[in-house]
Order: sequence, then C-alpha cells, then structure tokens
Amino acid sequence: MQFKQCIKFIGTALLATTFAVSSQAEIWSSTEVHYSKGDLLNPFAKKDVDTTIVMLLHACGHKYGNNFCFVDHSRTKDSGTEFYGEWYSTFSLGAISGNDMSFGVVKDVGLLAGFNFATSVDKMILLPGVSLALDLPGFAFANLDITGYNHLTTKLNDKEEETSYMIDFNWAYPFKMAGGSWSLEGHAEYIAGRDVINSDGSKGTPVEDWILMQPQLRFDLGEALGNDAGNFFVGIEYQYWKNKLGVKDQNESTVQLQTVWNF
Repeated sequence: MQFKQCIKFIGTALLATTFAVSSQAEIWSSTEVHYSKGDLLNPFAKKDVDTTIVMLLHACGHKYGNNFCFVDHSRTKDSGTEFYGEWYSTFSLGAISGNDMSFGVVKDVGLLAGFNFATSVDKMILLPGVSLALDLPGFAFANLDITGYNHLTTKLNDKEEETSYMIDFNWAYPFKMAGGSWSLEGHAEYIAGRDVINSDGSKGTPVEDWILMQPQLRFDLGEALGNDAGNFFVGIEYQYWKNKLGVKDQNESTVQLQTVWNF
C-alpha cells in the first residue's frame, strides 16, 4: 500500500504541475473530430455489438512540452451511451533544463502525467511516468511511454485493483502513394495484469494483462478534392485487443470505418 500511495502522490503532483504549465502560450495545436463505426466486442457479455464512436481530440505544444487529450462518446443498442476520456501532459527535460537529453534513437526524455476516466463505472486512473521521444526516419512523431497504472476511484466499492504499469508506443508516419497523401498512425499498448482485493481482504478475479493495438490508415480526401491539405481524412482503424479490458480470453480483432476532420 505504501508503494500505491507513493504513486498517487507523484501522479497528483505531476497533474497539478500539468495545469500550471499548460497556461503557457501554445506553440502549435491540432484539434480533430473522429467518426467511426464497426462491430466491437463487449467482453463481459461475450458478444460483438454494433458501435458508433464520436471522438474529440486535441493536441498542443508549449515551451516546456506538450498536451494530448481526447473524449469518446460511444453508442450501442445494448448499453446505450458512454463517455471515456484520456489526458496526457509531457514535460520535456531537455527544454526545462536546457541540456541535450538525446542518446541513441532517443532525442528527448520527458516526465509524463496522465489520467483516464470512464463514466460508466465512475473510474479514474492515474498514469505517472516517463516519455521517450524517438528520432525515427520519416516519422512525424514516435514516442515510447512507460507509466504506472493506478486506480483512484471505482463504483465497485467492495473491490480494489492493485497498481500495475503501462508501456505504450504511439506514432504517425505520413507518406505519398498513388499521387495522394496518406498517414499510418496510432498506438500499441501493454498493460500488466493486477490482483483484485475484495472488501473482506480476500482475492477476487484478477484483471488479466492486455495488449491493445489501434493502427489507422488515413487518406487525405480533402486534398484529393482540391481543398487544403490536412483537413479531411477517410480511412480505417484496425483494433486488436487481447484480453479486452482484462477479461481472460476475450480477444478482439476488428476493422472500423473512420472519418476525421482536422481544424
């Protein structure tokens, strides 16, 4: 429990710093609206359900790092609507210290503060850690994030999930093909399994470790139609999820159609 309290303290301190530093003037920013539709696995009901997701995503950079956040609104016939969101702020140690933090393929090292929330289970997860910005040829960006994974709240008050960790690789790789502008981007994450403790101190059903991959292939349709580049995309997202949401042997492999507006 002492380790868990330490993780909470570090994460809370980083989040407080996040909102203070985020008041710095933005150097760059990007906002997107995603619309996607496909059959997604409900691991608890153990069946695929037709799901529509609308996502609002924002990323921006400032003098000492960058912020990334999104909110999903998903709708299904079975469970109605749900909101899910994530926020991550990275503080560049190179920018803060004025020193060159590069080594090998790593061009910078940052402190990372993140949190996730899901309204359906009143859950918030704190993710303090480090982010390695990678210098990979042709990539618009590539990061390797390593964080703790700590539950702060849950509606299931009779149970408590232990702390684990997350490793996430996120990237964007733009390229030209057949006279058009394309991008292969997304992320792949591993989240370690964790024990569940019931209110009486006994062990509950453990949460299994999972692997989630969400690569997207985008085509700049707006540019192809003679409009400004980088504003309107169509494409697909492939989602592979082993032990979805920590449910053992509930594995997902599906494709969603996707439309993206950038402004």
